[in-house]
Amino acid sequence: MSKTETTTAEQEPGLGAAGAQLSTAPREESLVGGPTLGVIGWIRWFWRQLTSMRVALILLFLLSLGAIPGSLIPQTSADELKVETFKKAHETLTPLYEKLQLFDVYSSVWFSAIYILLFVSLIGCIVPRTWQFVGQLRSRPPGAPKRLTRLPAYTTWRTEAEPEQVREAALAMLKGRRFRAHTAGDAVAAEKGFLREAGNLVFHVALIVILVAFAVGQLYKSEGGKLIVEGDGFSNTLTQYDDFKSGSRFSTDDLAPFGFTLNGFTGTYEKNGPQRGTPRTFEAAVSYAENGGPDQKAVIRVNEPLEIGGSKVYLIAHGYAPVITVRDGRGKVVSSGPVPLLPIDNNITSTGALKVMDGYRDKNGKKEQLGFQAFFVPTFAGAGKGTMFSQFPALDFPVMALTGYHGDLRVNSGLAQNVYQLDTSKMKQFKVQGGTGSANRLLPGETMTLPDGAGSVTFEKEIKEWASFQISQQPGNGLALTGAIAAIAGLAGSLFIQRRRVWVRAVRGEDGVTVVEMAGLGRSESAKLPEELAELAVTLHAQAPTAPEPAEHTAPEPAEEPAEKSEGAEK
Repeated sequence: MSKTETTTAEQEPGLGAAGAQLSTAPREESLVGGPTLGVIGWIRWFWRQLTSMRVALILLFLLSLGAIPGSLIPQTSADELKVETFKKAHETLTPLYEKLQLFDVYSSVWFSAIYILLFVSLIGCIVPRTWQFVGQLRSRPPGAPKRLTRLPAYTTWRTEAEPEQVREAALAMLKGRRFRAHTAGDAVAAEKGFLREAGNLVFHVALIVILVAFAVGQLYKSEGGKLIVEGDGFSNTLTQYDDFKSGSRFSTDDLAPFGFTLNGFTGTYEKNGPQRGTPRTFEAAVSYAENGGPDQKAVIRVNEPLEIGGSKVYLIAHGYAPVITVRDGRGKVVSSGPVPLLPIDNNITSTGALKVMDGYRDKNGKKEQLGFQAFFVPTFAGAGKGTMFSQFPALDFPVMALTGYHGDLRVNSGLAQNVYQLDTSKMKQFKVQGGTGSANRLLPGETMTLPDGAGSVTFEKEIKEWASFQISQQPGNGLALTGAIAAIAGLAGSLFIQRRRVWVRAVRGEDGVTVVEMAGLGRSESAKLPEELAELAVTLHAQAPTAPEPAEHTAPEPAEEPAEKSEGAEK
């Protein structure tokens, strides 16, 4: 006992031990040996925190926040070339971005951790709430409170109908309005709006479905691109793709067995007005066959893909492929065919390269390879200005400029090359004969003669068109769409459906007349509850109308006193 406690006990001996117990001084034993959570306690605490709504919202926010760099920074899984270009342009930021895995956001450790924690949090939140909801569905609405007048929506009247008749009518009316109702004592208890909680659960389950669909799509997806010239075809095998990306669980055996041929491409453009040159029609006519079946015809348009064997074929780009023929010094054709050129503006001004491995032999007998830089305009403009450009995307006045090189194309150097670019580091440019500037301009049907007996190049009159397709296989798309629709429906139900309870009490009053009371209570405040209760009261009142008030006995009015005599009469 402390000094203060002893003094108090001595001054007031009546308190004794009780006075000591009332002391506010801390006990020494309370400072040591306090309760500890232990391992199991900490696990339970962590699980409660993880499955709380607050933490789930935080994780959902972090997931959305983490997707921002995946949209702003080039991703390796989407375009490796853009990633390399970004790294060269931002040498200072690149090491930091690589440590934070910002070039591979969706497969990074931190994004996966957020994703998995959110997944576990949603499951831990849904399971107990589901069992609780099932228990609520199996239980009956609670009985009426003792004082219905305290509820936010209330009405009452007196009727001559028997209390049992009123309760039976109320029970039938509420069940007809799809209330879960039953008679409890002298009142009818009813409840409605369970779809609100069901919508809430559907929304959370739909989020899990979307997360699962996202995971399945990332693991088993495949996506590739292919440029096809009119008349050429494509077979859905790995070697046929120009570029190909897939998920970590994807196997080449998962590629659907199909193929298609580009029969023709049709592109039309606005010819007049402020929208001159705007595309009006982009259509690729194809013939396709699935799993060795018969050929079928289809037309692929922008945003209207062809669906084959679980894959979708999208039309994503278009351009021109002039037919170029190269002959050696003896007139032998060493290369002939369409050369796809890539557009660089909206009027389809295009550039590209032609590489001829089997070129010619120079005066010393050395084998020389040939390379040509091509610059093509479908509608020529810029005559007399030292330059050329296209003023319309259609083939109204096609012109092509060729710049020739000879030497080593370095195709056997072991380094990957872009088929649309020419490596001139080991090549020399031909001297231009009859050209303008450093290149020869050719019209369809014209031929450019190479110096030193190297041969000739002919720009054939035929100009083909090419189309670029994206072949995608996303196994989780249908599941994600289903989850998104279910999430919207569940969210709408949880927002607009109100759970409410209604009680109808009918008891006989002291004067023998039945007193009817109706009251309503909502789980959340709503202006519609009084309106709904009023509508129910009107319906029930039609079956149990208000009893007439008893006639009141009034006292007879006093007789009027005779008028006072006038002063003159009194006299």
